[in-house]
Amino acid sequence: MLDKIFEAGVVGAGGAGFPTHVKYKARAEVFIVNAIECEPLLRTDRHIVEAFAPEIVAASLRIKAHLGADRAVIAVKEHNAGMVDALRKAAEGKAVELYLSPSVYPAGDEQNLIHCVTGRVVPTGGLPLDVGCVVSNAATVYQVYEALQGRPVTDKVITIGGAVRNPITVQAPIGTPLADLPALAGGPVGDCVYIIGGPLMGRVAESLEGESVTKTTGGLLAIPREAALLGRKDGDLQREVRMARAVCCQCSMCTQMCPRNAMGLNVQPHKIMRALAAGNCGLIGGETNGVWSCCDCGICTYYACNFGLHPSKMMQVYKDRMRKEGARPVKEVRYEPQGFETKRLPTGRLLSRLDLEKYDADAPFAGTVETPVVRIPLKMHTGGPDRPVVTAGTAVQKGQLIAEPEGLGARIHASIAGTVTQVTGQYIEIRMVT
Repeated sequence: MLDKIFEAGVVGAGGAGFPTHVKYKARAEVFIVNAIECEPLLRTDRHIVEAFAPEIVAASLRIKAHLGADRAVIAVKEHNAGMVDALRKAAEGKAVELYLSPSVYPAGDEQNLIHCVTGRVVPTGGLPLDVGCVVSNAATVYQVYEALQGRPVTDKVITIGGAVRNPITVQAPIGTPLADLPALAGGPVGDCVYIIGGPLMGRVAESLEGESVTKTTGGLLAIPREAALLGRKDGDLQREVRMARAVCCQCSMCTQMCPRNAMGLNVQPHKIMRALAAGNCGLIGGETNGVWSCCDCGICTYYACNFGLHPSKMMQVYKDRMRKEGARPVKEVRYEPQGFETKRLPTGRLLSRLDLEKYDADAPFAGTVETPVVRIPLKMHTGGPDRPVVTAGTAVQKGQLIAEPEGLGARIHASIAGTVTQVTGQYIEIRMVT
């Protein structure tokens, strides 16, 4: 099974991009399929599960057997009736469980989900395997099914949403120019920038020129320039430090609402805010190990802080500082989970706070995108860039191998049939022959 997954180039499709054939070189007690779709406004998992529930169940059983796991659990939000019905029908009479999650954020966070399904807590600096678990995104599991049939990863399901006229979900060849996608949804409404990914953890792009669909792209959201969300995603570091010094009142709401802190991982953003604002790291009081457990979900920034400060950004700054200084996390769960169930943030409240509820619309599947040219990045995964095995002028078929990993990585295949027109250190361009 691992050989077929490697040959197909499967990586974590939910955003991490970790090579799946490496992740599955393990033994585990519980295999969890994450179909929760953590970020609001995205509908990719919904389409994949509703369309391919039998395939996902079949692949889950294969993976469960390979891992030697006692349980296979598919996690989905309980309000997504179409997904729940499709999975119940596909799993009937099979050794697969369903976990139905309330609509809270960040329910799809890997460690959050493990705690909800098993009651276990992944320690700071640890991996799911430390508590006997392996977790894969629903799209990844479907790609594993395809790999077992001998079909490589060539396409990605993406939601085109936000401030567009007709939000849709499409399947696009990897390497499709992102600039071509908004028009498929009727184009943006007003003067917009784009978020590649979800609204909270995705990155802002002023322009889509040079941006392509990758194996981990899940969404493309048009966001009006005046939206409050963008102000919370942006910000100069020195300005943030000055603002924290001026207005942070140490109310500790950022820490109180942190889901990782509630799991006992001692994540305390208010102390990092205090230390960086004062320029005195001693004010953290030696409580630095929990910083490694921050997953950058953004609850502290987008919801908890009433002053519009950016604790999550400060956490990442401090984490980078520790990394550069050679610090390493100590594996620990500092204390027993405290108040976890009472600190789960309803997604509707989060969308309302960010003034995004008007974009929380259905995004029906609109078919497969056809594109005459793709630029396929050589790095879409954890590890280094792949080594091209084709040159300019090579004729390729869809699914043909075009790049190999050197060390940790994943194979890359042509996503359309055509001729290779460019090979650079960053991408391989293929043009369809007309």
